[in-house]
Amino acid sequence: MNQFLEPGMLVRHPDRPDWGLGQVQSVIGDRITVNFEHVGKIVINGRNVVLLPETDPNAG
Repeated sequence: MNQFLEPGMLVRHPDRPDWGLGQVQSVIGDRITVNFEHVGKIVINGRNVVLLPETDPNAG
């Protein structure tokens, strides 16, 4: 699922709702850099976590 992520997309971490909404900064292989509103920039291993695309940024 992460293979569809592109820079600029809005996502949420399925196990960390407290991190808030995140914006994908880069996708390089399995490394996904996301800037989350409450914790800042985090590098996610796409093999371990499937980020959830945010279709409505006003929700949640």
